[in-house]
Parts: sequence; structure tokens; C-alpha cells
Amino acid sequence: MDTIGWIGLGIMGAPMARNLLTTGYEVVAWNRSAERLDAAVAGGAQRAASPADVASRSDVVIACVTASADLEAVATGPGGAIEGIREGSVFVDMSTISPAVTREVAAKFEERGVAMLDAPISGGEQGAIDGTLSIMAGGPAEALERVRPAFEVMGSTITHCGPSGSGQTVKLCNQIAVSVNNLAMAEALVFCQRSGVDPSTMLSAITQGAAGSWQLSNLGPKVVARDFAPGFKVGLQQKDLRLALEAADGLRTPLVGVSLVHQLFAAVERAHGADVGTQALVRAIEGLAGAEVGEANEDG
Repeated sequence: MDTIGWIGLGIMGAPMARNLLTTGYEVVAWNRSAERLDAAVAGGAQRAASPADVASRSDVVIACVTASADLEAVATGPGGAIEGIREGSVFVDMSTISPAVTREVAAKFEERGVAMLDAPISGGEQGAIDGTLSIMAGGPAEALERVRPAFEVMGSTITHCGPSGSGQTVKLCNQIAVSVNNLAMAEALVFCQRSGVDPSTMLSAITQGAAGSWQLSNLGPKVVARDFAPGFKVGLQQKDLRLALEAADGLRTPLVGVSLVHQLFAAVERAHGADVGTQALVRAIEGLAGAEVGEANEDG
């Protein structure tokens, strides 16, 4: 089994690294904050002093960080993985970042004789805990086959999407669909509430039909229960939507629904903060309609 280097132990990264450890992989880990690194070491990981140190002690290096600038810092910045990585290793980025930045970073690793995969993930924190993530991989097919055994520990669906940057492109497609489905869910719930029908009854009636979606089945009941704890935070969703809009602008391709959702999320961020769950999108629609899902109906 390859020794896995792990960079980034956040909400997603920590349980993913833990699953590798419990499956028998040796994991060399680094994280910006000491507390999360300490927890990983207590769970069996080896402590590294920097991303470069991680890379020098690993066969496969995986990064799972927040944004494009973060990935550039840990991959190719001072003390980054590229300074320690060995020729013939594989560098994997499981963050969600710009496809253009992905291709730039991949080219730098290629100069060092290192293959890079962009392999963003979908499935939320619970998927990371359960090892059931969807992994969308871009880059050399042979590199994917090398890391596939480790990917199978972390995810249940692994798709090779094409050359470098393709994984990030497909992840942005995922976020486009997710965000607009979230808006559809929010509008259906608020319309139902204003019509005087029990939103829970509505969800039971339509989730198994043509209108069914992950958002309706999983986030709809949370809205009815007024549970806005994050499975995925609004601030992170906004980061991904900005990436999608930037990429679409470069392609001269309109994303009308995403633009609208992005603005509605801005209202949610302003009123409720960036750390609430994405189901809080409904609160923007509730504000426009003057109704709250789950409250006693006065209009039905």
C-alpha cells in the first residue's frame, strides 16, 4: 500500500484521512491549525512539519483545502509539496478550485516528473464520514488507476472525467445543479406554506416522483424542522458559485439560475452569516414572501 500524504484536515479532509488510517494505510499529515493535526496524530497519522515534509515521506500526496489560493500555497508555494515531492509520485487535489489554476499547478508538477489528478468530491460531511463520496477525477488515467484503491476507501463513485481540469469542471457542473435544485426546493416549500398545505406532506408526496432530488429528500425536512446546521456551508457554496460564474464568463456562457442563486445566498450571508447550511437559502425566499416554512398558516 502506498504511503499517503495528507494536507488539509477540515470538515471533509479529517474523516477522509481517518478512513484511510482505519483501512491500514500509513498517513503522513499536515494542517495549518495544530488542533486538527493533533487529533489526526492521535488517530494514528504521522506528523509532518510542512507540505514539503509530507511530500518527501509519501508516495501519493492528497490535498483537501478550501480555495484556489490555498491549493497554490500548499502545492507550489514556499514550503509547498512540490519542494519535497519525489519523481514518480502522484499529487491529488481533492479541493474545489478553478479549472484554470488546476491546469497551471499540474504543469508545474509535470515538470518534476509528477502526475497530478484534480479529484474534487461531492457528498458532504456525512459522505466523507461514511466513505461514500462521489469523486470526479481529471488527469492521466494511469495515475487514477494507481490511486484508485485509496479512492475506493473514500468514495463509492469514481469517475474519470478527462484531462487535467476536467474533474474541477464536472464539480462545478455539480454545484450548478445543486444550487438551482436548492432554489427549486426553497420555492416549493414557501409556496406550499403560503398555500396552507403541510410542507411535510408535500415533501412525502413529491420526493419519489419526477420532482425528486437530493435537496428535497435531505434538506427539505431540515427546513421544515428549522434546522440550519451546516452539512455544507453557505460561504463554501458561494465560493464554488463564484468559480462557476468566473469560468462561465471566460466561456461567454450565461448561467442565469446560478447568478440568481448567488445573489440570494448573498442576502442569506448578510443576514445569517456564512457558516449556516445551504438549506438556509429558503430564508431569502421566506423574506420575499413574508412567510416562514413550518409556522402556523394564516393564509391557507
